[in-house]
Amino acid sequence: MVQPDQVKAAIHHAMPDADVEVEDLTGGGDHLQVKVVSSAFAGLTRIKQHQLVYGALRQELASEAIHALALQTSTPS
Repeated sequence: MVQPDQVKAAIHHAMPDADVEVEDLTGGGDHLQVKVVSSAFAGLTRIKQHQLVYGALRQELASEAIHALALQTSTPS
């Protein structure tokens, strides 16, 4: 189980300009929906964008603190 603030902090550490929204889908803290808006995604494919977020959450995913992660990524408009 991971707290939404921990997820935000990990993503902000990797992408300081990111606007991050975290929603706990089940109430258990391990199934999350995350929306990330960052200029770091400019020019990257959706797969590369998601890989950046997965990299930021590597520890949480490896320890299975996050069991399921639904991602939505974009650049600022």
